[in-house]
Amino acid sequence: MPASEHRPSPSQSRKPGREPSPVQISSVAAEILAKAKSSGLLDDKSSRISGRVSSALVEQAKRRTGIAEDTQLIEFALASLALEDNFPAAFKAVKGTVDPDIKLGF
Repeated sequence: MPASEHRPSPSQSRKPGREPSPVQISSVAAEILAKAKSSGLLDDKSSRISGRVSSALVEQAKRRTGIAEDTQLIEFALASLALEDNFPAAFKAVKGTVDPDIKLGF
């Protein structure tokens, strides 16, 4: 390429108003995606989903998770719901079922 020709750097070729993609996915997002993968939830990619959402919502979610790709962000969001442990409901369901006179050894 001649010295007079200049290619824009990746940061210069971005669309205006867009921040660079985060470099590293958060540990929580990585753990959820790994659990979804090991559960087989990410194997069959025959389904398609689309919808209009706020670009501010998408960008904030990408910043918080470190996920750069839209598809992976959707997988993370869906996996978060699919793998929810329901601890609060289970904890509430057993309220009052332990004998109050039990000796715990404290």
